[in-house]
Amino acid sequence: MSTHNINHNNEECLDQPCKQVEMIIKPKERDLGGGFRVRRLLPYVKKRMVGPWIFFDQMGPAHLSSEDKFDVRPHPHINLATVTYLFEGEVLHRDSLGNDEVIKPGEINLMVAGKGITHSERERPELRDQSRKISGLQLWMALPEKDEERDPSFHHYDKEEIPSLNVGSTPVRILIGSAYGQTSPVKTFCETLYIEAKLKKGEQLKLPLSKERALYVVSGQVKIENTKVEAHHMAILNEQSVSITATEDSFVAVIGGEPLSKRYIEWNFVSSKKERIEQAKIDWRAGNFPKVPGDSSEFIPLPK
Repeated sequence: MSTHNINHNNEECLDQPCKQVEMIIKPKERDLGGGFRVRRLLPYVKKRMVGPWIFFDQMGPAHLSSEDKFDVRPHPHINLATVTYLFEGEVLHRDSLGNDEVIKPGEINLMVAGKGITHSERERPELRDQSRKISGLQLWMALPEKDEERDPSFHHYDKEEIPSLNVGSTPVRILIGSAYGQTSPVKTFCETLYIEAKLKKGEQLKLPLSKERALYVVSGQVKIENTKVEAHHMAILNEQSVSITATEDSFVAVIGGEPLSKRYIEWNFVSSKKERIEQAKIDWRAGNFPKVPGDSSEFIPLPK
């Protein structure tokens, strides 16, 4: 999802009485038209990153009509890796490496921008004349400094490749990293955590430990001790052992991992060096980024 028209600085959080919770972040919402809403949690002015995760959006859920379009024109990235994960619908990913992949629910697309990549996110033409739903998460991982300028790459993982298990009676998927004795095959560059869980009302789940962690409630509501975390809110957790209790049927995601050095973010560019972002801006304006095969007639201009 392009970020060109959404401010990166979220401005709302809730004070926390609970000792396991550092803060709760409210989403910054934007309607992109056709009933398609995006909720941004990271970066947040008081919490720029959680482990390597520097960007966290929930897109949708949206019900698109035949008149609505989902078209994100070609745009660039540097020094990061994007993760696209859908709950409903599908997205057609194309990039300047020549990859052409339909992303479906439960699959993971990991696009490593490295020294520079261009990609687009659209719909297959045959879907446009019908009503359809789309919902999912888009996340960006900052790369360790030694990996920021690596060659770009693309990795697709089918739904069946992602480990699934029950923790007690709670279904859990280990999307990235290791938890509950299972390890995801998704490529990582430092310690990284990303899991999802679906809890019935009254169920409890002990969350996996990580150097930094955040809990996001996709739907429903959970509590940590006496602190409630509502749908579309993110709780920044400390390193203590944390258990959640679902106060209603709930769907949650947990992200985390190893903290990295300071990162700068502007538009679709992330880097440990400000001058690298300035060079990327110059290169995009000048047309020096590689083109997307089969999708090179349009592009998103650099915002003024």
